Amino acid sequence: MPVFDLRSKYQPSGDQPKAIQSLLDAYHAGKRFQTLLGVTGSGKTFTMANVIAGIGKPTLVIAHNKTLAAQLAQEYQEFFPNNAVHYFVSYYDYYQPEAYMPVTDTYIEKDAQINDEIDRLRHASTQALLTRKDVIIVASVSCIYGLGSPEEYAKENMHLEVGMPASRSELMRALISIFFERTNADLNPGTFRSLGNRIEIMPISEKFVYLLEIMGGKIGSITKIDPVSQKVLGTVETMFLFPAKHFVTDKESQERALVSIRHELDLRLKELEAEGKLLEVERLKRRTNYDLAMIQEMGYCNGIENYSRHLSGKQPGEPPETLLSYFPRTPDGKPDFVTIIDESHVTVPQIRGMYAGDQSRKKTLVEFGFRLPSALDNRPLRYEEFLERVPGLIFTSATPAEYEREVSENVAEQVIRPTGLVDPVVEVLPILASGDYPGQIGNFIEAAEAEIKKGGRVLATTLTKKMAEDLSRYLKEKGMKAEYLHSDIKTIDRIKILTQFRKGEFDCLVGVNLLREGLDLPEVSFIGILDADKEGFLRSETSLIQIIGRAARNASGRVTLYADRMTDSMKRSLGETERRRKIQTAYNEEHGITPETIQKTIHDITEQLESEHDKAVRTNMLLDEEVFRADPKKLVALKEREMQDAVKTLDFETAAILRDEIRALEAKLGKSPRKKSRMKKAPL
Repeated sequence: MPVFDLRSKYQPSGDQPKAIQSLLDAYHAGKRFQTLLGVTGSGKTFTMANVIAGIGKPTLVIAHNKTLAAQLAQEYQEFFPNNAVHYFVSYYDYYQPEAYMPVTDTYIEKDAQINDEIDRLRHASTQALLTRKDVIIVASVSCIYGLGSPEEYAKENMHLEVGMPASRSELMRALISIFFERTNADLNPGTFRSLGNRIEIMPISEKFVYLLEIMGGKIGSITKIDPVSQKVLGTVETMFLFPAKHFVTDKESQERALVSIRHELDLRLKELEAEGKLLEVERLKRRTNYDLAMIQEMGYCNGIENYSRHLSGKQPGEPPETLLSYFPRTPDGKPDFVTIIDESHVTVPQIRGMYAGDQSRKKTLVEFGFRLPSALDNRPLRYEEFLERVPGLIFTSATPAEYEREVSENVAEQVIRPTGLVDPVVEVLPILASGDYPGQIGNFIEAAEAEIKKGGRVLATTLTKKMAEDLSRYLKEKGMKAEYLHSDIKTIDRIKILTQFRKGEFDCLVGVNLLREGLDLPEVSFIGILDADKEGFLRSETSLIQIIGRAARNASGRVTLYADRMTDSMKRSLGETERRRKIQTAYNEEHGITPETIQKTIHDITEQLESEHDKAVRTNMLLDEEVFRADPKKLVALKEREMQDAVKTLDFETAAILRDEIRALEAKLGKSPRKKSRMKKAPL
């Protein structure tokens, strides 16, 4: 029986069958590096889905940003609805790394905002890899950063079954030992609640609750419950709980690590004293001793990842455990999975550059006594270490870089699109206004309005974030429904903006670099590339071909490059686009194909990332919309009474939903949102 169950109403067509067979043949022939050179809109993801199904091994797909990773995860979920497709990216919505700037004597403490839903999805990824074979993980370069040991993570899981001896206090101690937190309020992933002889547990990777009933010193029943509706989802006889944190260490390893850290501290203090760095001596002694006390008492401290070498028992300079460590290996220790690098011309340089940037920052922290030298081993993998941990690579790109072309033992080209679509018509117009010509902005507005009237969407690409924001604002002033998109916008908000754009909630999207690789926007019929003659990264041959490709999913797609001179990058990108158009047009004429715009269902992965709690709040808001319009203050007062009634009956989930609905209603009224202390958690 096949490992993967590929579902699609389409069959491979155009260049796809040849590309699929070429990649499979080369894989089975033992060729380690391959490239799928597929033009935009040629169905590279569908081709790779067929390759994954054909090989039948767990697969890692690496994308260069969270937005693209989210889109790919959603696409693979559609192709493999009965298999485990997961999303693994950095769980920070905001991240300011620890740093020190000696010139100004400025220490910047680590500051981060963790997205709990993405953390849950990361745990779901690692747990799937440890328990299943039919797994596809779509990840960002976060996959090469340090993660807890898979052996320790798997070893510390908690096995519970009906009939096994257990007391309430024993179960609570066991849960706390694997980093679950007790609460008397609403449950979140990685928390539990105890009332009488019942213990409710929400696994770190799930959105449902396990209800354990203790009867006569044994587990009497285990019931799965929806935390919002309280609907019973079923009963189970046995269950496994994995730790609520990836960095897990048993007591023996922890004691060994404490001794090792103290030994390193003593050696480092002597080095600093010999160099006459008395301030650094005091600083390092105070900070490290505080962390040691926290680890000894709590088993955890802020920045514990900086001691990962000691906790894992690794040697100085030895690579850390990463997501790659969770993938299966053959009995002789060789990697036994498939690795696909999407948009490789961007992703490979990103993987290669992570180590150097990380080390530069941490060396300064070590030099000035903020961290022990072992903190340098809490790092991403070097590129050569990455290659040692993957069995081989399949690069996919419309514009492979020189590196991919050099190392690839097989290149499968995919120029023909199954839909018959050809590369868009490209024209070049001046930037500056002259005579009746209004200049690049004026011409873009005229062209955009014409496309929007026909039901299309338009993109504009600028050179800076500020230009994107200013142009978006200017277009709004001109009456156009426009928004901007760039890297300062949170991950989930970016995905929402793209979904709204596809749905037609606005017509024009202005961006910088996020509107290039991989984004699938078939509604886009016109793209304006502003300042196309400003030679550089954003207007290189690769960038121009990628941007032009965004209009290749629409039969009416066209692109305008605004430039006052013809650069070498423009010449090469226009030449390559014309080469592809000739091949595609000839194929269509030979086979009697009429190009058709890609019809793609609009999904929003943020609906999956949204917690059940948030969905319940949003649903209540929609249901109460009419009452709110009639008498908003009365509705708020009613909700407050309902919340207090829920608290009295210890129904904290309902109370929390009502609390957040009240905040949302007050925000609509223009009041300042109430502080979270309105509902306090009861003391432990």
